[in-house]
Amino acid sequence: MERRKIGRTGVSLPVVGMGTWKTFDVRGADAEKRVAEVVQRAVKHGTTLFDTSPMYGEAERVLAQAIAPMRDRVLVADKVWTPNAKEGREQIRRALDWYGTVDVFQIHNLVAWREHLPVLEELKQRGKIRIVGATHYQHSAFGDLIELMETGRIQLIQIPYNAVDRVVEQEVLPLADELEIGVLVMKPLGTGALVHRAPHGLHDFERFGLHTWAQVLLKWILSDPRIHSVLPATSSADHAEENAVAGLPPWFDADTREWVAGKAGILT
Repeated sequence: MERRKIGRTGVSLPVVGMGTWKTFDVRGADAEKRVAEVVQRAVKHGTTLFDTSPMYGEAERVLAQAIAPMRDRVLVADKVWTPNAKEGREQIRRALDWYGTVDVFQIHNLVAWREHLPVLEELKQRGKIRIVGATHYQHSAFGDLIELMETGRIQLIQIPYNAVDRVVEQEVLPLADELEIGVLVMKPLGTGALVHRAPHGLHDFERFGLHTWAQVLLKWILSDPRIHSVLPATSSADHAEENAVAGLPPWFDADTREWVAGKAGILT
């Protein structure tokens, strides 16, 4: 799987990562074992970046347990998510206890970012965090996200982007490219909404090694070189392996991307 370096940080990310919202929020030995099996299959095929958050219930703890045997092979992207500065420090402490270090620490949905950012910056200086970032899922918040990007104090953003939702192409992605800021993509499959129906003609994508519409949609995103990693979520080890295939070149040209976007728009 291809890896893409983020600016001058020295950090390279696999182009296909994995989100943990809902899918890793489980309890009980059997459910946690199934998550561990998904993680093992994903890592075997090059998906070594996992994104989580205290917003995701048990996901942080379950992820920590699943990756423990292979921690040196895995990158963790976690978040702080609270308007309370004291609770934010506690969330950060718990994450560091679970993972030792956190490769990417993000301010989730920009909540209280002015309070949390100095704490993350200090931990980055101490080597406990490698990259500081910020996320938001709402188009209406992109102006605030851009404001933070322009301060030069973050090295990565996480935003929604897929073949139907292309708002970030207007300002956010050009600025990230200019500032050499890393880009993680949430909702690459529209939380599953984009894969309910597939178009005819998928055999045309066999030359890219693709056999499912989900793979096509992921490669559509990754064919934009400004994107560093997509974060599809899955509870299926088979789907984790299929998703990883989208991280292998060659990439789509502009005409192919437009065909895919057109079909996605019709089908949703």
